[in-house]
Amino acid sequence: MLEYAELTAILPHRHPILQIDRVLEVEPGRRIVAVKAVTGTEPCFAGLTDGLPASAYAFPPALIVESLGQAGAALWVLSARAGGDEPRGTLVFGAARDFRFAGAAYPGDVMRHEVVVESLKPNSAVMRGETWVGDRRIAVVGSMLAVARPESELAAGPTD
Repeated sequence: MLEYAELTAILPHRHPILQIDRVLEVEPGRRIVAVKAVTGTEPCFAGLTDGLPASAYAFPPALIVESLGQAGAALWVLSARAGGDEPRGTLVFGAARDFRFAGAAYPGDVMRHEVVVESLKPNSAVMRGETWVGDRRIAVVGSMLAVARPESELAAGPTD
């Protein structure tokens, strides 16, 4: 198990962008189970007016994707470290295919992400995963791609 402080040591994200709270299980090179507690104090709920229906407090799908992707990033880093290496450069979420939403998460829910490795290379990772709230599966991703890019490529400005 990895606690929040340990996650901040392996992922560059910080509040309010860090979207996983704890890793419950990890099998480097194979799978990870991570959780994110959704609270009413999330920045995405700031400014909502009183009297809105409960559906207004659904955690945004884009943040579910981000949270699932961060679980995958943690798996990639932990897998590389277990093999005596590190991904080279900054991890970048590249793409997700076959993403389906079958429900939502609300304040008070704990999302559980289960991510499985399809392929790990030094500069890329392909994974698939699911997000659950209790016994309800709320999201599925058929595949997601992440790449590692050198800082010099990310910091470059527009070219002429």
